[in-house]
Amino acid sequence: MATRARTTAADDPNAVADQLHSAAIHLLRRLRREDDASGLSAPRLSALSVIVFAGPITLGALAAAEQVRPPTMTRVVQSLQREGLVTREPVADDARAILLRATKRGARLLEEGRSRRVKRLAADLAALGAAELHLLARAAVVLERVTRAEPATRRSNP
Repeated sequence: MATRARTTAADDPNAVADQLHSAAIHLLRRLRREDDASGLSAPRLSALSVIVFAGPITLGALAAAEQVRPPTMTRVVQSLQREGLVTREPVADDARAILLRATKRGARLLEEGRSRRVKRLAADLAALGAAELHLLARAAVVLERVTRAEPATRRSNP
C-alpha cells in the first residue's frame, strides 16, 4: 500500500514540490555548516556569490537579487569592501552609479567555500549505489531546468 501511495504522490506536483522543498532545506542546512570556515555570515556570503557570478553589478541590482533594501545591502557591501573582498568602481556613463566587483581574494574565498560544500556532498553521495547516483544525476538536470525556467505565473499564454 505504501508503494501505491508513493506512486500517486509522484504524480501530484504539490506532493513532489513538498518533498523537494523539505529535502532542499535539509540539504542546505547540512552544507551550510561548511560555510563557517569562510568566516563570513550567510548574508555576506550570499551577496559575494552574486557579485562573483553576476558581477560586476550595481548596488541596486544586488539588493534586488538578494531581496533586501538598498540601505541593508550598503552595509553588507561596506563590510565586504573592508575585508578586501569587493571593490567599488564608477560607471562611465552614470556619475551616480557604482559597480561592485569581486576581488581575486573574494572570488577565491567563494570558490574555496563551494569546494568544501561540494566535497561534503560528494562524500554523502558516495554512500549511494550506482542506480541511486544515476537517478540523482538525472534529477539534477531536471532541477536545473525547473530553476532556470520562467516562473509559471509569468508565462504568457499563446
